[in-house]
Order: sequence, then C-alpha cells, then structure tokens
Amino acid sequence: MNTIIKKAIAAVVTASLCSFGMAKASENENGVKFAVQGDLVSSYIWRGMYQTGASFQPALAFSVAGFSLTAWGSTDFDGYQSSEGLANKEIDLTAAYTFGASGLTLSIADLWWAGQGANKYFNFKSHETAHHFEAGLAYTLPLEKFPLSLAWYTMFAGQDKDADGNQNYSSYVELNYPFSVKRVDLTATCGLIPYKTPQYYTNGFAVTNVALKGTTAIKITDSFSLPIFAQAIWNPRLEDAHLVFGFTLKP
Repeated sequence: MNTIIKKAIAAVVTASLCSFGMAKASENENGVKFAVQGDLVSSYIWRGMYQTGASFQPALAFSVAGFSLTAWGSTDFDGYQSSEGLANKEIDLTAAYTFGASGLTLSIADLWWAGQGANKYFNFKSHETAHHFEAGLAYTLPLEKFPLSLAWYTMFAGQDKDADGNQNYSSYVELNYPFSVKRVDLTATCGLIPYKTPQYYTNGFAVTNVALKGTTAIKITDSFSLPIFAQAIWNPRLEDAHLVFGFTLKP
C-alpha cells in the first residue's frame, strides 16, 4: 500500500471518529430521512468488471415514504492524471420508488463516469453526452426465509450507442441472496447479460458477475463500530477474478 493511500485511510478514519455523533443520519417528524456514508475499497469492480484501483465512494441519500433520491460517487487515488489518461471519477444519481410492501422498486439513474478533467458534465445532447441513462426494476420475494431479490437494468438513453448512433439498450440482470453465518452477513450474487451488448463486452447471453460478499464490524468504542467487508468476484465471460476489501464510514 503506497504512502498516499495510507495517509488517505488515516485521514478518513480520524475524521470519522472525530465527527461521530455530530453527523448522523436524521429523520424528522414527517418521516423524511437523510443519510451520509462512504466506502473505501481496495479496487472498484462494477457488475463484475474492473474499473480502477483503490477508491473512495461517498453516498448522500434522501428518502420519504417509498421515494428516494441518492447521489453516489467514486474517485480513485491517481489524482488529476494517471498513466492511462484521465483519473477515474464517477457520479451516479438515482431516483427510486418502492411500492409499499410489495417488494417492487422502480428506479431511474443517471450514470456518468467520463473521468476527472473530462468536463462537459452538463452536455446532455443525445449523440455527444457522456451520461448513461438507465431504468431499473427490482423485486424481493416476500419470504422471510428466502429473501431472494431480482433486478433488471436497461440503458435507454445517452452514450450507450452503436457505431450508427442507434441505442444499444444494454441490459444487466442480477440476483442477490442475503444470509448470515454467525457474526458475518453474507450476500451471494449472480449477474448476467441477457443478449449481445458492447457495454459489457458480450456477443450474446453471458454470466459476468458471480460474487460472495461478507460484512462484519470491528468494535472501536462502546458506541462506535467500523463495518468492514470482503468480496470475492468472478467474471466467467472475461475469465477474470477479483478480491476486494473495504470499510464503511457512517454514523
């Protein structure tokens, strides 16, 4: 681990411990909730595909009743420039609505990962924009002993286009099953691409994300514990594998 990453981890942990108790998720009398948190990960893997190395990933969320707005980002430690060009920077904005206790959630997301220095964030012209607009539909089975969730995401507008400028409608399907073993919360994941899509480097149906994530916590004080996680990820389509470690900072 290089000096920059060591200093970043120390600064983030120190800031979190100092501010704990002052910056916590809040809920007012009308049921409006705000939440702030951030993950530090050893590498950033998206849907089974490597994006960049060690990264900090903050999130700011607002929710009321079944509606939520979330801003999520990822920034690596390469600085302004890297050996591969622009340093990684991603900003995702998601609006979602959960239909009561039905287990059904509908979402619309704006995904932008053009990188630090790319600028032109506010360029939304169809054939020029770097934004990817994606619709999602997720459902969790209403079974306490078998809480399997299924989600389908499709990019319906933005940069996801073929050489002729036509929308690819790239889609990704994911199944998640949470369970626990002693003090560790586990999630098994299987992600797949249903048809040919250049966005995921597939020529047809393909499995791109098989993963197992484990989460637990390290007790720091009587009132504060640090959640840590490790995730093993395999991408059969690209014949690639990853092992990610991270921790979460939240009130």
